Parts: sequence; structure tokens; C-alpha cells
Amino acid sequence: MSFKRSKSGTERTLSTEEEQMKVLEVKKMIGPIAEKCSVLCSDASILRYLRARSYNTKKTAKMLIGTIKWRLEFKPEKIQWGDIAQEAERGRLYKADYLDKQGRIVFVIRPGIQSTNTPIAQIKYLIYCLENAIWNLGSDQEQMVWLIDFQGWNTACLSMKVARDTAQILQAHYPERLGIAIFYNPPKVFESFWTMVKPFLEPKTHKKVIFVYPHNPRSCAVMTEHLDMDKVESHFGGKNTVGFNYEAYARKMKADESTMSRVFDSCCSSLPGLLDSKYLEPVESVTSASVGEAASWEKAICPNLEDADGSTNGKKTCSQYESNKVNEPKKT
Repeated sequence: MSFKRSKSGTERTLSTEEEQMKVLEVKKMIGPIAEKCSVLCSDASILRYLRARSYNTKKTAKMLIGTIKWRLEFKPEKIQWGDIAQEAERGRLYKADYLDKQGRIVFVIRPGIQSTNTPIAQIKYLIYCLENAIWNLGSDQEQMVWLIDFQGWNTACLSMKVARDTAQILQAHYPERLGIAIFYNPPKVFESFWTMVKPFLEPKTHKKVIFVYPHNPRSCAVMTEHLDMDKVESHFGGKNTVGFNYEAYARKMKADESTMSRVFDSCCSSLPGLLDSKYLEPVESVTSASVGEAASWEKAICPNLEDADGSTNGKKTCSQYESNKVNEPKKT
């Protein structure tokens, strides 16, 4: 085991051999589910969960089980373009047609453009885009870049619910997918909102956020360091004046759907009886023996809402979260 020094402090790193031992330990903890969900429980995937939990195998196993349960219920890989086309139409969020200088997929987010849909619809569209991006990641890439444009953003755009729920889903079910997030020209009033949002983010997440201001030479250097400004949209100071094309984007996203729905983690979503007692047994043993809590399915499937020591830290339980989804006001 070794440690490396970075701007964010001292981070734990392991040798390849040590990492492989940790992966095997996690697979052993979660039992036959690892074989049934071979994509989500691949070595590369488990390593991301391990890094997110600082290589604590007990917390990693609990977190991974939670994601499996979430995917079985939510079925993110089954979301189709027709389900989210209306949310995509305004260009509030889209996958750019260029990569950053490290070859990572770039998400463009424009929160100043008001959404006409419910928070659930917004989150569903975000998950759709994430699933597509992961499907299209190169074999040597695991992370993405978020490029957030604050033009037109004001307090009317505030939504603590969307921010909180988005943070919980991303951190619990898409760990170590964020490379950097560039906040481009946020207004002064955003600082108060950011102060409220930060508690919902893990320290290693909000340390990946970079604030960029167009009239600051150091900020401009950050943009050119990470992005080819000839390809970047003009509202980010780039030379691309075309911007988002809804029709072209729709064609590109729909072209991926048939393959994605057949292949991407279909092993989990299509398994009848995965929640039967023979599969629950290793799940309960992880939460009771390894974490020191009474065997409880709700505790096992909600690692994003409950810490390994049983403390909720004011976060919602699974039943509360599901209740909120059921009671979400419908669009009129």
C-alpha cells in the first residue's frame, strides 16, 4: 500500500496486486450476485466503487449491492428517447460532439435554461445521458467532464431537490465517473446556493469543481488546458457558433438505443428472482456481519442514504425517497 500527495491532500493508492485482492474480497462478500450482474460487478466497475469508498471492502460491497437493487427497480438502461425527448429539446443538457484533451466525453449543462418538466423527468434525462455516455466511453476512459454554463442563471433556477437527488444518485450509483466539473461564469448569487449544495457532495467530488471566469486570464488558461476552444461553443468563449442541434442529437442518441438495451447490464435488469432468498442471503450477511447492523434489506440497498455505521446524517430513508417519487406533482 502506498500514498500519493495531491492538491486535495493525501490519497490512498494500492498496487495492482493489492487492488485485485480487494476486488476478489468484494466479490466474495456479495456472493452469486456478482456472477449474475457481470457487467456491474466487473473488476473495473468494482475498482471504481472501491476508490469511492477508499478501498473499504465492507462499505464497497454495501454500496454495490445498493446500485444493483436500484438498477433492478429503476431500469435506467431501459429509458428510451421517447421518454425524455421533451426534456432534451431545449438543450439544457447534452453530450457534446467533442472530447476534452484527455479524450473524455464532455457534458454541456445550461441551468439558466428553465426546464418545463418535473424534477423526476429532469433526473431521468440526466440518467439517460449518463448511460449513453458510459456506453460510448473509450476502453481507456472511465470519467467525464461537465461543462456548466451559467448564462441566464438566477435564483428562479434554484432547485434544492433536484440538486440533492442528483448528487445522491451520481455518488451512489455512478462513482468515480466525474473527472472535472467546470463552472463557467457563475454569478455572485450562486455562491450562496453552492454553500447549500456542498454538504450533499462528498469531499472528493466538490474538489473536482473548477470555477472559471471569462475575464480572468488564469481561468482562460484552465479552459485551454482542458479543451480545444476551436470546438467549444461560443457561450463558453469558444469558436463553435453552431451549438446544440436537437434533430442531429436525437438521431445520434436513438441510434445507440437498440444495442444498449440488449447489452448494457441486461444481466441485472432481466433476471427474474434476483431478489429471492438465495440471493438475499449474502446481501444480509454483508450488512449484519460485516457492517454490524441487523439484517435489513432497506439498509442493504440504500448505501447512498445511510452510512456504514448506521447514521443517517439527516438523509432520507428508502421508503421516504420512494414516497417522494410517488407524490411528485404531475405536469399539467
